[in-house]
Amino acid sequence: MLKRNTILLITIFIVLFVWVMEGCRKNKLELTTYPVSVPAHFPATDYYQRKPIYKEGFELGRRLFYDTRFSKDGTISCGSCHEQVAAFGTFNHDLSHGVNGEHGIRNAMSLFNLAWQTNFGWDGKYNSVEDVYTAHINSRIEFGENITSIINKLKADNRYPQQFAQAFGTTEINQQRIYAALTQFISVFVSANTKYDSVKQGLASFTVSEQTGYNVFLSKCNSCHTEPLFTNNSYRNSGLPVTALNDFGRMRVTNNKFDSLKFRVPSLRNLFKSYPFMHDGRFVAFSQVFDHYQTGVQQSATLDPLLSSGISLSTNERNALVDFLRTLTDNNFTGNSSFTAPQ
Repeated sequence: MLKRNTILLITIFIVLFVWVMEGCRKNKLELTTYPVSVPAHFPATDYYQRKPIYKEGFELGRRLFYDTRFSKDGTISCGSCHEQVAAFGTFNHDLSHGVNGEHGIRNAMSLFNLAWQTNFGWDGKYNSVEDVYTAHINSRIEFGENITSIINKLKADNRYPQQFAQAFGTTEINQQRIYAALTQFISVFVSANTKYDSVKQGLASFTVSEQTGYNVFLSKCNSCHTEPLFTNNSYRNSGLPVTALNDFGRMRVTNNKFDSLKFRVPSLRNLFKSYPFMHDGRFVAFSQVFDHYQTGVQQSATLDPLLSSGISLSTNERNALVDFLRTLTDNNFTGNSSFTAPQ
């Protein structure tokens, strides 16, 4: 009898063990790695090893990126200012727009190749993209919202609990998960499929004019707009006059007078997609940019020494430089259907 009871208990234990393990297996979060291709000619980065991208998080972030419920009046999403057609910058707007028809004091920066940045914004105010989200959400001008209200609005959409469960294991919607999903989405924005990149990989050749423009670039632009990212992510005073916006750049962050009028050096990639140019979108044509660097640089104590005498460009050099800059256009990036708003 004792032996029979022992066998029965062992059998029950085994059944319970199998049942528990099966339940754990079913409840285990199974994620699909989202492939991100880092070009061999780009600087090395361990970003995607530290912060892997998963399809479930990417797709959730994609929906969140285009959701206008992030704004108080339901009119503005992340994608309103960061438009794919403009390499996730703002197309044909000098300043970013927000709720109630208001606008900020700067042009929305394009979002790509973020894995190679350590701080964000024209003045480097933000040390993480998560800081950027918080600032935009709480800004009276931009979203005019708060994260608690956004969470409540997302909970009312029956699509979100399921997507959060797929990405994070449960239906809970909170700030950390919202931010994590958004970051997975925008971290996939790698722009590296241009003619320039093909030339660097030995798959194409520049035309004579493009090669001439490349040589001009190397001698007169590469110090700040360093290839292959076409920015060194530094902050420079490029001699732009102060406008009525009264924006003194990085000094607003550091309170250091030596940072007066310094702004991030933007990437030159996708310029043909993301004009107007400069931190406040004051220039709409390459000729205006060239004119500024040739004759319009304003002298000041913080002016970049490389610009103390301006940058002289002949008509032929200007034309060739424009031809080269056109080779930095990534149509595959701006036309990638994986980045468009979900249905």
